[in-house]
Amino acid sequence: MASSQFKPVKYVIFDMDGLLLNTEKIYFDTFKKVLSRYGKTYTEDMRVKVMGTVPRDTYSIFIKEYELPVELDNFYKEISSELIQVMDKADLMPGVERLLNHLKSNNIPIAVGTSSSQEAFDVKTKNHAEIFKLFHHIVVGSSDPEVKQGKPAPDVFLVCASRFPEKPAPSECLVFEDAPNGVQAAISAGMQCVMVPDSVVPEEKRKLATRVIDSLLDFKPEEFGLPKFS
Repeated sequence: MASSQFKPVKYVIFDMDGLLLNTEKIYFDTFKKVLSRYGKTYTEDMRVKVMGTVPRDTYSIFIKEYELPVELDNFYKEISSELIQVMDKADLMPGVERLLNHLKSNNIPIAVGTSSSQEAFDVKTKNHAEIFKLFHHIVVGSSDPEVKQGKPAPDVFLVCASRFPEKPAPSECLVFEDAPNGVQAAISAGMQCVMVPDSVVPEEKRKLATRVIDSLLDFKPEEFGLPKFS
């Protein structure tokens, strides 16, 4: 039985960056490197602000907040060319394989709703093909024509839910996220959200989540009416 504090769910949707794949350090190092060329410092406050946003929104925020003398399209190309060289080095986060294999073996439908573009997704996941084959479908927010707005808007998760054959109600879906913008997107979509935040995310930015855990290894599926780990 689910804990009385949480509603039981039947479908699970995962964010990718910082949640399934350990990409946050790669992003941090790349953004720091590029911004330093403009004489700017990439701060932890800025990192929290852009975490989970689609790339175009991320780079728009950088240009505006740092008052950068660069066009968005050119800045996009500059950062993308740096990222594409290192993104294949992203490892799986702790507990990913255990949780996904558990849900899959218990016939719980799972999907991914990420802010990534298709090109970036392909590079990041090329060394983890077996894991990403477990998902029923994957929605790449930056490249999907149905996703009109990036996180913190709910579009990516609503589109993701609609692509399960049964088209479940949002209330039947549980989202896993690491970023405040992603949590906002899930809650706005009418879904419960388990947050696995980076240590840099301040306490007040965690409050919206249904449940906060330190690692996917700490997740208790039975709290949401899902089969327990054996």
